[in-house]
Amino acid sequence: MREKPTPPADYECCESACSPCVWDTYYDEMEQWRAEQAALKSSAEQAQKDADSAE
Repeated sequence: MREKPTPPADYECCESACSPCVWDTYYDEMEQWRAEQAALKSSAEQAQKDADSAE
């Protein structure tokens, strides 16, 4: 499991409409991180259900 992405510092964005902006990259990384977290949660919940039904 990787760490949650950190937002860019104030000095990292030059505010000149770069493409991609450091914020674009951050938002993409956050979207991927959230998807990974959701998959991990789903997997853990399924494992718990499987364990409960095996008892």
